[in-house]
Amino acid sequence: MRLLLVEDDAPLREAVRDALAAEGWVVDACADGDEALWLGTEEPFDAAVLDLGLPRRDGISVLQAWREAGRNFPVLVLTARNRWNDKLAGFGAGADDYLTKPFEIDEVVLRLKALIRRASGHASSVIRVGPLELDTLANRFRVDGRGLVLTAGEYRLLAFLAHHAGRTVPRNELAEHLYDRDFDLDSNVIDVQIGRIRKKIAPHKLLHTERGLGFRLAEA
Repeated sequence: MRLLLVEDDAPLREAVRDALAAEGWVVDACADGDEALWLGTEEPFDAAVLDLGLPRRDGISVLQAWREAGRNFPVLVLTARNRWNDKLAGFGAGADDYLTKPFEIDEVVLRLKALIRRASGHASSVIRVGPLELDTLANRFRVDGRGLVLTAGEYRLLAFLAHHAGRTVPRNELAEHLYDRDFDLDSNVIDVQIGRIRKKIAPHKLLHTERGLGFRLAEA
């Protein structure tokens, strides 16, 4: 998953960024409202963590501009503002969840996982595709009840497809959401990882290649 982190407090930004990266997520981070507005409008994200008290442009106006531009990724607001009116303004601007400072960074991770799951249509923390199970809280796959040993890249790829199970995901969408902006779209990394995953979940044929379209995780 690719996340946008907007926080002007540098030590806090780095701490949250490290925690999100440890989950295997690709994180774009910035410190002011103008850059946040540009990134959130122009780049594809699965979720955003947004502080409200930002330099150059307030977080509320950034969020409103994202929504007006049709950007519908879930947004978790982080802020020191804990008055009801401030929360009401955040939700009114289009926030999906709200966490006041100080907070536990682990809670940020858990809330983001829930937001991303629900945004892709999954209410449970365990996503099932036939005999394949993804425990999103433990970051673990199982097939036929046995644990799958995956590299970090294989896990990210399979987890993204599991969140979007049944849908054909184009190659460029995978590249945009799983790798940073310097990733070579002509690279065969995705094909290599797809091949390795197929071998690891065999004999189940759950991972399908739709020629010219992309990849689909489904029972048939």
